[in-house]
Amino acid sequence: MSFTRERKLVRDLMQVGVATCPPHASVPEVARLLQERGLEAVVVLDPEDGHALGFTGREELMRAYLRRDARSLSVSEVMREDVPQVPPDIPLETAVQLMLDRKERVFFLMHHAGGVVYPAAMISYSQVIRHLAARSEGDLEGLGVEALRRTPVEAFKQKREAALRRVHIQREE
Repeated sequence: MSFTRERKLVRDLMQVGVATCPPHASVPEVARLLQERGLEAVVVLDPEDGHALGFTGREELMRAYLRRDARSLSVSEVMREDVPQVPPDIPLETAVQLMLDRKERVFFLMHHAGGVVYPAAMISYSQVIRHLAARSEGDLEGLGVEALRRTPVEAFKQKREAALRRVHIQREE
């Protein structure tokens, strides 16, 4: 049985939930976050009101790497103040063409509530490549606005269990 890749919209493959950091986070901290989670970028949020200030991705970190003081820089010193955005209801092919035309590896879906602009979801090269590689719809599980989400309690339990495993491994060493 072959998997037919019917026409998808951005919302069908977007990753709901976006990694964020405060502007005072260090460049090495953000680099570790991107590396550990396999992310393209993080949105920088104002710690006082939660408003998006900009974003930092792999390209900004590569540029920071060339500076002598890279390890002492804060993300606010290397971030881009624009946050590349795309609407969720356009065809995926259109978003991919926009990514290529604008040389952006990621687009965000931003929400506006009470005067605060914050990230809600993102689409990146990773989701597009995952769609291209998919053999079945099951390979796309966890993506899109219809994906099942963990409750905050489930997320907390999972993080706690991972931390306990790390402590246990460190004690054995």
